[in-house]
Amino acid sequence: MSAVYLDHAATTPVRDEVRVAMEPYASDLFGNPSSMHRWGRAAEAALEDARADIASALGAKASEIRFVRGGTESDNLAIIGSARALTAPESVPTVVISAIEHSAVLEAAAHLALTGEATVVTLSVTPTGALDRETLEDSIEHGPSVVSVMWVNNETGMMLPIAEATRLAHEAGATMHTDASQAIGKVPVHLGEMPVDLLTATGHKINGPKGMGILFVRTGTAVSPLMYGGGQERALRPGTQDVAGAVGFATALRLAVEEQASECARLCSLRESLEQGLTAGLPDLRINASDATRAPHISSIGVGGVSDGEALLIALDLEGIAISRGSACMSGAGKESHVIAALYGSEDSIANVRFSFGHGTEPEDVERAVAATTRVVRRMREAP
Repeated sequence: MSAVYLDHAATTPVRDEVRVAMEPYASDLFGNPSSMHRWGRAAEAALEDARADIASALGAKASEIRFVRGGTESDNLAIIGSARALTAPESVPTVVISAIEHSAVLEAAAHLALTGEATVVTLSVTPTGALDRETLEDSIEHGPSVVSVMWVNNETGMMLPIAEATRLAHEAGATMHTDASQAIGKVPVHLGEMPVDLLTATGHKINGPKGMGILFVRTGTAVSPLMYGGGQERALRPGTQDVAGAVGFATALRLAVEEQASECARLCSLRESLEQGLTAGLPDLRINASDATRAPHISSIGVGGVSDGEALLIALDLEGIAISRGSACMSGAGKESHVIAALYGSEDSIANVRFSFGHGTEPEDVERAVAATTRVVRRMREAP
């Protein structure tokens, strides 16, 4: 019997349609899009077509899409680049982030604080998804500011109040960034309706290629480059562009947006089946962020009576079930999840694990996961 992969929030397999779209640009149409000969012109045309397709899918302008090498680079460019663009001789900007951001945002902000390039304020988040509005307003009231709040949390699926945060940021004249890597294809994302200034997305969360992402930069938003050496991507991200990756990203995004409504309903059903099955078979479980509005593809479970989350993951892997403790970027770090700690405080006796579903997940996969998890947790609780 084949293994069950329920870690789609970490990464997803590349869809056949995406692979087919990419293949010509990894072989015959291999040109550098900055070259003037026919191979270069063909590559440039494909790159700009991909840019236009991405913009159309997100409700943006093609000129507002910058290709980068994934979500982490996009977050760093948004946070550090926008803060540096706001720096004045006699003052430093304020960077405001939520306590449950991806490590790419947390560590980019920490770098700015360490170098003295920005004052960093961290907003608390409640288990229902509410931000500390008072601190947000106070932090951006005076002087240039950058606010970064993720659209969907990657560990719990919690949807954060992006519309409210954006409104408050803009009322104070602040730049608003959101990491939408876990939102696209799962919930509606349209930049004509949500006026954020900067948005991060990455291909491998939507059945596209790894190492390919975008930063949306709304017209008029100031961002300083982090790298130098070329004029590509309007000099914001120099270096030869990955044409095959851009084409793959555009194809994956188009499919994700087209299928979003139907996939949302299907994934919600899978999540409900998992959570109902686990809570029926196991006492002392907590569905993390269950009272918040959640994206449909993530279920974070706190397992009472089991303290070793890594042992639980290994035991489930031996049963043929692949899940995670949370962000893949922190896997193996031996640290408690900063997201769970921010929501519930430090916990020594509860193992928190994440199940996440995707394009290829079927109801029988969930059934097997419920049965295996119930069996393993019971065994671990009974162990001396």
